[in-house]
Amino acid sequence: MIMVSGSGTNCQAVLDAVASGALSADILAVGADKPCTGIERARAAGVETFLVEPKDFESRSDWNRALEEKIASYAPDYVLFAGFMRIVDAQLVSRFENRIINTHPALLPSFPGAHGVRDAMAHGVKITGVTVHFVDSGVDTGPILAQAAVPVLPEDTEESLHERIKEQERPLLVATLASLAS
Repeated sequence: MIMVSGSGTNCQAVLDAVASGALSADILAVGADKPCTGIERARAAGVETFLVEPKDFESRSDWNRALEEKIASYAPDYVLFAGFMRIVDAQLVSRFENRIINTHPALLPSFPGAHGVRDAMAHGVKITGVTVHFVDSGVDTGPILAQAAVPVLPEDTEESLHERIKEQERPLLVATLASLAS
């Protein structure tokens, strides 16, 4: 199962890997917290989709319980947060402990949080990268599954560096999923 919030490029990489046979996995569904391109990509690939939008619930807790139950209804082995830009609560994380996978645009444990690329550049690092990790109840603190290094070039902007990180992120994510599937 895959959860998305935006353009769905990581989701597309996984869909393509499954379609080509490079990844032996079943994508049970792709869910989102709002209408987005990631959902459109899944529909185009013939994958079931669903929305659990926070605006439809009175509280954050109610949304988390609804999302938790929706995910559980598919009985997934793993849940991939592929650009899913919502923080879920500890109860949801606990229910799927060591089964929620996320990517982060930095070499964790350095530069956790929403601005990993910006923070790495501000710190002046010469090497950053991407991390694939399990989600735990902290912010980008779960067990690391894989990492890839990306040099920071003198001419880099936050945007150019982030794009080069994404180029490493997609194949690393697919390789990590393939390893878990085997």
